[in-house]
Amino acid sequence: MNILKLGLPKGSLQESTINLFKKAGYSITVKERSYYPSIDDDEIECMLIRAQEMARYVEKGALDAGFTGKDWILETNAKVQIVSELIYAKQGMRPVKWVLAVPENSKIKSPKDLEGKTIATEVVNITKKYLKKYGVKAKVEFSWGATEVKPPLLADAIVEVTETGSSLRANNLRIVDTVMVSATQFIANKKIYKDDKWKRNKINRIALMLKSVLAAEDKVGLMLNVEKKNLSKILKILPALESPTISELGESNWIAINTIISENEVRTLIPKLKENGATGIVEYPINKIVY
Repeated sequence: MNILKLGLPKGSLQESTINLFKKAGYSITVKERSYYPSIDDDEIECMLIRAQEMARYVEKGALDAGFTGKDWILETNAKVQIVSELIYAKQGMRPVKWVLAVPENSKIKSPKDLEGKTIATEVVNITKKYLKKYGVKAKVEFSWGATEVKPPLLADAIVEVTETGSSLRANNLRIVDTVMVSATQFIANKKIYKDDKWKRNKINRIALMLKSVLAAEDKVGLMLNVEKKNLSKILKILPALESPTISELGESNWIAINTIISENEVRTLIPKLKENGATGIVEYPINKIVY
């Protein structure tokens, strides 16, 4: 039987990735101290790998596909097939940023001020490319973790990943510049994706389901009835992911409308719809949207 060897990110992205799969219809179970999660799909074998190493193992074919950040693909200079960009992270559905940060009282105000300084970071290659862009020569040291505590005693500045900036602020650090923005990537081995039709189709189907879940985040469905005479003004105030579905009801002068909207619009939209003649308004959850 054909088997897809799939790498799941161990660490900060692990829980959010497993939750994403769950919403897409896959049940993944991770046993304590095991690096081989079980999944309710006999055609998939999972393995937990640090995101920092994922692209390297996918590149050489040890894994057929996997999940990692754009940052780690660039840092390792791995040649992999980008199947899909998936906008989610540890704390929310958004990209993360690698930022240049310094102590609050530091005299460093711009990248140019880093000349001759020491920078601690996990992304040494990305940081060196960033400095080269500004023509700055500085010492870039690899940090094994807890990078926020390095300045000012062990480093003049750091390049660190952040979603909200809260950890940096808690350590009295000030962001000077954004080095790069990164999002999770679903990647595949280039040769496998090109030559193995079964694995390519399997990978694409997984990507489709995961993307459908992300597309439905913070979206709800809305159904309502409206008299034909009020249809035009209802449509003017009704936002829609696509054009709303409109169908006639049994009574010839009534129309049913079905649409998808952002959840945060509901509290202001429903009263407006009601005021403009809508009735039988029903809000319902959306699990997946396939474009």
